[in-house]
Amino acid sequence: MPECNVCFHHCDLKEGQLGLCLARRGTATEVVCDNYGQVTGLALDPIEKKPLYHFHPHSYILSVGSYGCNLRCPFCQNSEISYSDTVKMMAKKEASARQTRYIEPDVLAGLAYEERSNGNIGVAFTYNEPLVGYEYVRDVAVEVKKLGMHTVLVTNGTANAQVEEELLPVIDAMNVDLKAFNDTFYDRLIGGSRQMTMDFITRAAEYGCHVEVTCLIIPGENDSPDEMQKLASYLGELGARCGVDIPLHITRFFPRFHMTDRGPTDVGVIYALCDVARRHLKYVHAGNV
Repeated sequence: MPECNVCFHHCDLKEGQLGLCLARRGTATEVVCDNYGQVTGLALDPIEKKPLYHFHPHSYILSVGSYGCNLRCPFCQNSEISYSDTVKMMAKKEASARQTRYIEPDVLAGLAYEERSNGNIGVAFTYNEPLVGYEYVRDVAVEVKKLGMHTVLVTNGTANAQVEEELLPVIDAMNVDLKAFNDTFYDRLIGGSRQMTMDFITRAAEYGCHVEVTCLIIPGENDSPDEMQKLASYLGELGARCGVDIPLHITRFFPRFHMTDRGPTDVGVIYALCDVARRHLKYVHAGNV
């Protein structure tokens, strides 16, 4: 039975079986990218929306998403293309749920090139989790680089070293969600791996990719000053080792999807945590305030 090695889940998949991410499928001999080229969203966004504040600011980037995700965040803002019932139907190829458009890598790169007159600098892989379909990300990025444009990855950073090594040569910048700095949050709330995400960030920074990090602050979950101090300290030490300043976006939570049992994060908490982070980092940005 083939094993998927994209992330820590290591799904064993029988022929025709979908992985937890709903984007990868087992065949008789291997696991394949089942959402390859299947685009659910395409839009020209400000680069700051990714968010990337220190990579070609005030420019635009053609943002593309597919479907599927290897985490199960109850506060997901893009549940309709991550792991909702609609995604399950799309993954099963049910016509009633098909909301995708197939776009070849070179065609997508060409669309990005055509948008240069509108301020576009390249392609951002975003909306759903792009790493679960990393083969398409890689192939599109190669075509985009041929045209002299930039590539951006917006990701939860939950992928193994081999996946990242394939992508880093063709990715210019990324924003990584480091969703908390405690393993209980990752284990209990989202089914993720904090260490895998940290390793992903570390390898990207050491490679020389432009890295910015986002942390969504959820009341009662990851909002303590002590936790923020540890997170910012890690990023500060990593940046110092790599000779760069890693920006941190501390973002306000609003009730979404399955997490509607609490109100939005208090704005004062966001600003206080920003002050904590600034003890270790040069660039700290408050989001959704």
